[in-house]
Amino acid sequence: MYDLTIQLQTNGEKCLYEQIYEHIKREIKEGRLLAGERLPSTRSLAEYLQVARSTVDSAYGQLLDEGYIEARPYRGYFVCPLEELFLLEENVRKARNPSPILPVIETRSKKETEYYDFSPNAIDMSGFPFGVWKKITKNTLNDGNQELFSQGEPQGDYDLRLTVCRYLHSSRGVNCSPEQIIVGAGNDYLLMLLEKILGRHVPIAMENPTYKRAYRIFQSFAYRIVTVDMDESGMKTSKLWEEEVRVAYVMPSHQFPTGTIMPIGRRMELLRWAGGGEDRYLIEDDYDSEFRYHGKPIPALQASDEREKVIYIGTFSKAIAPAIRVSYMVLPKKLLLRYREECGFYSCTVSRIDQRILNEFIREGYFERHLNKMRKIYRAKHKLLLDCLKPFAGEFQISGENAGLHLVLTAKGEQSERELVRTAKEKRVKVYGLSDSLVASSLGRAAVVLGFGGLNSEEIRKGTELLQKAWL
Repeated sequence: MYDLTIQLQTNGEKCLYEQIYEHIKREIKEGRLLAGERLPSTRSLAEYLQVARSTVDSAYGQLLDEGYIEARPYRGYFVCPLEELFLLEENVRKARNPSPILPVIETRSKKETEYYDFSPNAIDMSGFPFGVWKKITKNTLNDGNQELFSQGEPQGDYDLRLTVCRYLHSSRGVNCSPEQIIVGAGNDYLLMLLEKILGRHVPIAMENPTYKRAYRIFQSFAYRIVTVDMDESGMKTSKLWEEEVRVAYVMPSHQFPTGTIMPIGRRMELLRWAGGGEDRYLIEDDYDSEFRYHGKPIPALQASDEREKVIYIGTFSKAIAPAIRVSYMVLPKKLLLRYREECGFYSCTVSRIDQRILNEFIREGYFERHLNKMRKIYRAKHKLLLDCLKPFAGEFQISGENAGLHLVLTAKGEQSERELVRTAKEKRVKVYGLSDSLVASSLGRAAVVLGFGGLNSEEIRKGTELLQKAWL
């Protein structure tokens, strides 16, 4: 809230309250006073302009009547959204000056303009425990701990690393110590650290299709990237033996974007390949392993690693919120020395305050309760989406339905992916082509990704009904 600088003309034709009213109205219409912005109180503005308070009251009253501002009890006066004001003003103008020459423009209802976005990256924030997070944040800042405002350890605070270590062992079977864990602001940072640890120009194998962001990051390292096609069990390990690669990047618990869950036999093949060379490693990206809907939880690949060949990477972005921006990496002990030599001088990229809040959130059991709640919510959405897709069974094959927050629909007919995306868009539905994640070659059949995490039940129903009209 700021004082309003208004040039009042005491000898002008218009009285003072009209000048105040017109000035504020003009500022709102021209975007210099933004929607939701608080205006000065009538008392403070009257004192600032050296006019009677009743003059300001009259100006504000006129603005209220015309809908330019609104009064909120015990809070003051606030600017109304510009879009609403524009529509109101246009309607008033047309009512006063009807033009039979101009065609009547029909406005669409909300239902007709609503857009359904089946993004595989969206999550449901309705179940987030904002009250708990706020309480922990308040308690953390009220402690008066000056240590929180110092730089901290490069790998992240030991207390958080210990908590993450215990969580990973109990939930994913990961075997590690807090000394092996590095905390960073997102997977991008951790992958950049890996470049320093593994070296430049490293030949690396990646699944095809794959997580394109990781692919671009490895490209920026000048890594020689070898793409390995997949079958129903995941990456075909036979090609790893044929190619001169040192590292393989895999997502065994729920591959993105195909949704494939790698069986134990294929996992053992990967570990045998990694154990067949002194400097071979597997990067296991376990980005959304918390959400599984059928069968027993499958331990991480790292849990079966007896030769310390797996570099494990995980994040709290999917399980808690994208804005948390806290990821973690578990290094094999053999690589810790390289990390300390090459990267030990890098500061941790996560605020110590955020680390403390997250540590308390996990340690006090709130994270486990939140996960249980979100599993229930996502399981219901997952089941609903599968039910809504039953009419598609004749024309599409559904896969990736055992875990995660998205499904894959592969066309059985001759439709192209571009056609599927286009016709869906015409029905106000956004779907994502699987080819967006391809690095090389092309798909035999058109396939699209349907994410359900960010949609509510009604949106899932409406969206699939529109897809049925578009595709069937």
